[in-house]
Amino acid sequence: MSRVVLVTGTDTGVGKTWISCGLLRSWRSDGLRLAARKPAETGCEERAGSLHPADATALARAAGGGESVEAVCRWRFAEPLAPAVAAARAGRRIDTAAIAADCRARASEVDLLLVEGAGGLLVPVDGRETFADLACAIGARLVVVVAARLGAINHAMLTIGEARARGLEVAAVVVNHVLPGRDLATDTLAATLADLGACGTIVETPHGEVPDRALAATARAIADGRS
Repeated sequence: MSRVVLVTGTDTGVGKTWISCGLLRSWRSDGLRLAARKPAETGCEERAGSLHPADATALARAAGGGESVEAVCRWRFAEPLAPAVAAARAGRRIDTAAIAADCRARASEVDLLLVEGAGGLLVPVDGRETFADLACAIGARLVVVVAARLGAINHAMLTIGEARARGLEVAAVVVNHVLPGRDLATDTLAATLADLGACGTIVETPHGEVPDRALAATARAIADGRS
């Protein structure tokens, strides 16, 4: 069983960091040794002359605070763009081989390593190298976060189909209720994805609530290799 779980999404703004932190806290409550990585974060604010990665900071805290934010997120950029694009505009190039090597090394030292992507599975990290390529390189299982809103079925099934075409295991799908209101589309989304064979493990997380309780059973199943 892979010690690496990569959290991806059907889009940006679907709550990947929110769900990632919930998974990490659930695993910590079960006594697991954890580490987290956000290989590249864009849209970082400048604070005291350096770029502050808010997502990576939250991940580091949720994982137990045993590593510096610098270890969690090496590549940081100010512009809110795909990592490869932000890096190119900053005159830099992200070293995906170094990222993969770091993830493999860190995973060997802990029970589980959580890696959070940026945007969706096919967002480029470096040139044509995407987060899907990174997932393959580090042998990661996937958790796919789907925002509960109209149009999510197509986005979810395309993401899952691409993952399977690359031989990636989808360990769980999280239907995250990112909007305060609910309607027929959001209420039927999880059941529809199940009917379409999206994944054997589909969990819903409510709007406005810390997701830990909703994710607890799924987190345990992922850690035990039952999902």
